[in-house]
Amino acid sequence: MEFTPREGKLKPEFAELYPPLVSGIWETAAEIGAKVLLWQVQQQGTDALSMRILDERHFEFRGGWYRGTETELRTRASDPAFNGPS
Repeated sequence: MEFTPREGKLKPEFAELYPPLVSGIWETAAEIGAKVLLWQVQQQGTDALSMRILDERHFEFRGGWYRGTETELRTRASDPAFNGPS
């Protein structure tokens, strides 16, 4: 299993939904998530913690764990059980 840092970029058509981000720029997904989480908590308080931070319809992603054709690797808490990369 190979790993490269997971990156994301905001799609331009959703830029107005994410004021702290610049659309069309690749950044690490962790950095984007941190910026969006901070902004959401400032706007909505702790209610923001109950929802997914980065809506996959609003972002493009690349990199991360290479999963091959079949794997039990999960990327989110809502995915089926996973015990970590091998």
